[in-house]
This record gives sequence, structure tokens and C-alpha cells, in this order.
Amino acid sequence: MLRYVLRRLVAAVPTMLVIITLAFALLHAAPGGPFDEGKEMIPEIKASIEKTYHLDEAVPLQYLRYLAQIARGDLGPSFQYRNTSVNELIAQGLPIDLTIGGLALLVALLVGLPLGVLAATQRGRWLDHLSMGISLLGISVPVLVIAPLLILVFAVTLQWLPAGDWGDGNPRNLVLPVLALSAPYIAYVARITRGSLVEVLQAPYIRTARAKGLPAHIILLRHAMKPTLLPLVSFLGPASIGVITGSIVIESVFGLPGIGRFFVNGAFNRDYTLVMGVTILYGGLIVLANLLADLCYAWLDPRVRLS
Repeated sequence: MLRYVLRRLVAAVPTMLVIITLAFALLHAAPGGPFDEGKEMIPEIKASIEKTYHLDEAVPLQYLRYLAQIARGDLGPSFQYRNTSVNELIAQGLPIDLTIGGLALLVALLVGLPLGVLAATQRGRWLDHLSMGISLLGISVPVLVIAPLLILVFAVTLQWLPAGDWGDGNPRNLVLPVLALSAPYIAYVARITRGSLVEVLQAPYIRTARAKGLPAHIILLRHAMKPTLLPLVSFLGPASIGVITGSIVIESVFGLPGIGRFFVNGAFNRDYTLVMGVTILYGGLIVLANLLADLCYAWLDPRVRLS
């Protein structure tokens, strides 16, 4: 197992190098620069600023210099947020995104998994149709619509919860963003669980367990749940990153100071180092999430060998 993990981590190095190279090339190929403002800047001042940030060097030399910085764990200074490094901006915004995204994924599992199991065990009945109808609604309605609706109902009309702001992580401020972000993932988890469990319940070994007279809950928990979770584990790898990257909309609606706000502002203002830093972060998180998903897959299915 340890050898497998080490091999995957080593194989991630060229993957990350490709991501860095493509992002660097696309950013520098885009028209404009980080200091091309609406007002014309004095040429001497602009040249001095570009020299400070090494933007006057050839692009290949800038690329090699940037790789050397990354090797030291330094993502460079932000061009837009003066006197602030990209590491500091990520350290400021990442905990907020991880909190919102992690709670949203937890809610999706706690709600979507039982919903899918209920639909599969009541296949063809009204509970099945109701569960899948709710899931279809969750998939069809985008977060950009769900979030304002939650604010309108629970913050404006009922006045139960705050309409936005981080509030230093106050649980009341987290409820609406987490619910809005988790809604589509609840639907996906429920539908994947139902489809997988319906297939597993038709397997020969499940029929054998029923013929032996085992109770339905024993069959479900002891024999059916592990293979049912296999497709869900494959989905949770990219989904765990999706709840973090997808929080950009949530940040905008609820006024949260996460990484998404920095990323969007950096893209508009050609803040090369900030956009590169967030891209590298997301790429690394995707590699890590897929690795964890593969390890969980092997634990659930002993036939999978990670040798």
C-alpha cells in the first residue's frame, strides 16, 4: 500500500508540471498585463515596477524562475494586493472554502445516502418516485438560483438566519451557504446510491442471503452497502474538489472572503502569480482527492489490489 501511495505521488509531479506550464503559457499569452491600467502610467515608473517583479525578462526565464520559487514553496507576491504574498492570500481564504465545502459534502452524504437507500428499498413505490423527483429538482436548479431563494425565505421573510457575511465562522452564518452548496450534491449522491443499490440487491449472493432467512436490515448493512458505495466513492473524489471550486458562486452571493474572490479578481487584473497559485492549489487537491478515493475503493472491494 505504501509503495502504491509513493508511486502515485511521484507520478503526480509530471501532472502538476503540465498544469503549471499550461497555466503559465495561457496567462502570458493573454493580451494586457498586470500593470496595464486605465490611466497611462509614466514609462519610467512602469519599467521600474516590471523590473521589480522580473516582468521585463524573457518569458522562458520567467518560467524557470517561477519553477524555482515553487520548489521552495513560494508562490510569489501578488501584483494586485500589494505587500501581500499569494501564500498569505491562500492561507486567508482556504480555511473558509474548506469549511463550507467540507460541511456541504458532509450534508450531502448524511442526506443523500439515506435518501438513495430509501428509494432503492422502496423501488417502484411512491417513496421512490418522491425521492428521485426531489433529486431531479436538486440537479436541475443551479446553485445561483437556490442561494437567493434560501436568503429570501430564511433571511428576509422568516428572519431566522443571517443573509450573508462570514461572521468569524459563526454556525448561524454557515447554514445557508452550506445548504445552497450541498443541494446538487445531495441529489447526485441519492441517485448514484439508488442506482448502485438496486443493482446490488439483484446479485446472486443477495438472493442466497435472503434464501437463508437473514433479516432485511442485516442483508442491507452487512452484504449490500459496501459494494453499493463503490460508485459513490468514485464520484466523491472529484466532488470533494467541486464543492471547493464551486464555492465561488456561494462566496459572491453570501459575501464570503474565500479564495474564489481572489481568483476572480486576479483573473480580471492579470495577477499572474495569484491565478497560478490558486490553479496549482486546485490541481494538487484534485490529485490528493483521487488518491484518497482509490484507497477507499480498495478498502471497500478487496478484489482491487494496489500493488
